Amino acid sequence: MNPVSTVSGRAYPWGAKNVDTDVIIPAHWLKTITRTGLGRGAFETVRAQPDNVFDDPRYAGAPILIAGDNFGCGSSREHAAWALADMGIAAVIAPSFSDIFSGNAFKNGIIAVVLPQDAIDRLIEVARTDSVTIDLESMTVTTPFQDRFVFELDAFRRQCLIEGLDEVGLTLARDTAISKFEEAVAEHRPFLERESGYAGIAVEGVGRT
Repeated sequence: MNPVSTVSGRAYPWGAKNVDTDVIIPAHWLKTITRTGLGRGAFETVRAQPDNVFDDPRYAGAPILIAGDNFGCGSSREHAAWALADMGIAAVIAPSFSDIFSGNAFKNGIIAVVLPQDAIDRLIEVARTDSVTIDLESMTVTTPFQDRFVFELDAFRRQCLIEGLDEVGLTLARDTAISKFEEAVAEHRPFLERESGYAGIAVEGVGRT
């Protein structure tokens, strides 16, 4: 996961409410076992409509999506976060998120920013012509017009995003501590290793009969 402390640029001024994961990435795209290419299927039904915001050249490559209440509701498919990341979205701003989606977003390095509806309305207005900036250090969303909206984010998730640590990275970061613990266990409780080895032999013996 790449470290992220600031996301700045154009934003899709969408604002749609109750966008479920089937809208984000339709079910027929879930057959893939790779994350690459899912961005082509992101918001497929929305893109089928003329003059949709996602195909508007003014927002091409925008790293931010501004949405409405309950974004990411529906099924728990992680493909929704994969699709957003593959199309270049690094942050979503909305009044509320599905808990499962916000968790999947975090695990894939996407910032889920919660702001009240009046802030969303203002950001949608600004995004039609200008850029938006999200700063994880100051926990603010700002615009070139001196708008400044403060948001909250779980401290652990914030630090992981800034340092670029996913679950694997968190484990590897404690490699030294884990190794020392295992060495201490082997020294002070060697019978655990003997029991473990005996259990392994027993299982193998069962497997051979």
